[in-house]
Amino acid sequence: MVIQRRLAPAISADLSRKLVLLSGPRQVGKTTLARAVEDGAEYLNYDILTHRRRIQREEWDRERSLLILDELHKMRGWKGWLKGVWDGREPIQKILVTGSSRLDTFRRAGDSLAGRFFHHQLHPFTVRELRGRFDPRAAVGRLLLRGGFPEPLLATSDEEAERWRTSHLDRIVRDDVDAIERVRDVRQLELLVELLSERVGSNVSYQNLAEDLTVSAPTVKRWIEVLEALCVVFTVRPYTQAQSRSLRKEPKVYFYDLGRVRGEAARLENLVAGHLLARNSFLSSTKGQRRELHYVRDKERREVDFLTIVDRRPEFLIEVKTADESISPALAYYAARIECPALQLVLTAARASTRALARVAPVASWLADLEA
Repeated sequence: MVIQRRLAPAISADLSRKLVLLSGPRQVGKTTLARAVEDGAEYLNYDILTHRRRIQREEWDRERSLLILDELHKMRGWKGWLKGVWDGREPIQKILVTGSSRLDTFRRAGDSLAGRFFHHQLHPFTVRELRGRFDPRAAVGRLLLRGGFPEPLLATSDEEAERWRTSHLDRIVRDDVDAIERVRDVRQLELLVELLSERVGSNVSYQNLAEDLTVSAPTVKRWIEVLEALCVVFTVRPYTQAQSRSLRKEPKVYFYDLGRVRGEAARLENLVAGHLLARNSFLSSTKGQRRELHYVRDKERREVDFLTIVDRRPEFLIEVKTADESISPALAYYAARIECPALQLVLTAARASTRALARVAPVASWLADLEA
């Protein structure tokens, strides 16, 4: 049974009006989604030599209703080229462009494509998307075990999933990194990924990581930016708008591939972070909302895992727990101070309940209803 992706209807609707750019991590399912949008689409991948020649010569069937161009951002001057193709196309033909890494080319497509495109980002599977295959609790269990990338998630064994995970990172580090940054020793970058996987849910110190890797702190910072651009990790930064002097500045780092994260509590926090990121992305691209994801921490070490922001206004605070249903003192403190709804998500909670300043909810049911 094919699992319907949440983005499919939005992409289909947007294609009737503009060019659509679809980005996301390598092997997250972009090609499958693109081909499922419309039957009979023509698919050309810039990584395939014969396809590349056809792209460069603009040799494709103009009568097809949909043209899919994959990995086009690897073509020099692709934005200007695509502008010419879009402006000169047959009115019947829609164009969908996909790319396996963000590379800052989709979000900052530049003047060449201004006003001509909508951008969407595909994320790993969410609990909501898996409802047709698993009940919410089973979906959470599966995601915590395997992560949300299609191949390991649906693999027939844990060993098969782990073999995919090893080759996946190897391809990114050895094939994609050079497109952004020259890294002399890719083993150091692989070691950074390993170190970050042990620090999920904690504030990341560039200096401490630099000492572990025997490189400079600015180098570590740049490498993390590269991993972000390649959709290996994403960062969540502290909320500072109202309390810039009291809040600490270190980011937290989370993984798109949940299977890389060490420890049950860290995986659960990463699971929620990934869902909130996917929700922000979905609502930004489909409704035009300006959304942000932060955490909150002050010098007294009062910390709440997540704070979502909509149009610069706090939306809700979220604390994530594996079992503890008693309201976190930090969550209660910030719920009163920031004045926004507060939620404590608990893996083992059987049902939702409302406490003094916050609501307790089971992780599975809350994520199943999340708009992402």
